[in-house]
Amino acid sequence: MAQAFGIVSFAGNNIRVGEMQNYRPVGAVSFLGRYRVIDFPISNMSNSEIEHIQVYVRRKPRSLTEHLGTGRHYNINSKSGRLHILYSDFANAEWSVYNNDLAAYEENMECIEAVKYPYVVIAPSYMIYTQNYDELLKTHIESGADITLLYHSVDNAKEYYLNCSTLNLNKQKGVLSLEPNHGNAKNRNIFMDTYVMRKDLFMELVKKGRKISSMFTLNDIVNMACSELDVRGVSHRGFFASITDFKSYYNANLSLIDMKNAVTLFDKNWPIYTRTNDSCPTKYYEGASVKSSVISNGCLIEGTVENSVIGRGCVIKKGAVVKDSVILPGVVIGEDARIEAQVVDKSARIVHAKELIADPEKPGYVRRNDTL
Repeated sequence: MAQAFGIVSFAGNNIRVGEMQNYRPVGAVSFLGRYRVIDFPISNMSNSEIEHIQVYVRRKPRSLTEHLGTGRHYNINSKSGRLHILYSDFANAEWSVYNNDLAAYEENMECIEAVKYPYVVIAPSYMIYTQNYDELLKTHIESGADITLLYHSVDNAKEYYLNCSTLNLNKQKGVLSLEPNHGNAKNRNIFMDTYVMRKDLFMELVKKGRKISSMFTLNDIVNMACSELDVRGVSHRGFFASITDFKSYYNANLSLIDMKNAVTLFDKNWPIYTRTNDSCPTKYYEGASVKSSVISNGCLIEGTVENSVIGRGCVIKKGAVVKDSVILPGVVIGEDARIEAQVVDKSARIVHAKELIADPEKPGYVRRNDTL
């Protein structure tokens, strides 16, 4: 694809993945043992032959910057392509309403103007899905629309996706408006925070939105433009998860243990790239028991693991039981400990506590580098 560049946007004020975000942005959070959440939008762009990608970082940039590096592991052409990490002057404003996506775009307008591609594809750093953006761009151009928005139709919007926006569509898939999901209807078209438009229109909307209100986001200004511009919706098919809170992160990980869900996300012809490390295969000791779980490489398993996601380099000691849990890389679960419905953050050690049990509807959390 030679006609578009990519932007990976950051999460807004209404998105907070519990205490995990005290250490890193949503995009840098470990997912399914070996990935980071941001690997999915960048891999979608790379597979769609988008070679110039701008990644916007809102706060806590270290872990994300280390993971992204130069972008070589995303199969981006090192000569003609570029992975550009950009920040805003409001980056120290924490959760301030002023630290929004339009502010970041305005601060880096010079970098946007310098890109030579006529179109832009904007995708969020906190949603898990696969999408061929080359096909989406072709659909956009052929339709003659000013803006194309990607959405996913769901029948459980009363309980889930409550921090997302929805699209109100007419019969021709024209977008009438965008509005928050208030959970008052089960069937909704969830907006995937993915936009396709001409670069000059994008810059115009950024400048217009900033003049109207310092609190405006791209979502706000596009919603306002629905009455003036031709805004179309395109339906997405396949696996879709929105990592907008702690429970949605937990659910998204465990849902992909089911192979029926996994095959709608992972395709051998559409690889999800990530930064890899050299480690040995996982070792299963005599007496170990593993059922319906995702186990990453480099682990030592002596105990029992059921319906859980285990990250790289974890140690599950003899007699330990891990059930319905998400264990991030480098965690040690001590002998005879029982862990149920927990998210255990990176490099934590559970060696003294013998029971950490929660309800899967309200999973527990163990902090990064903590010892219990």
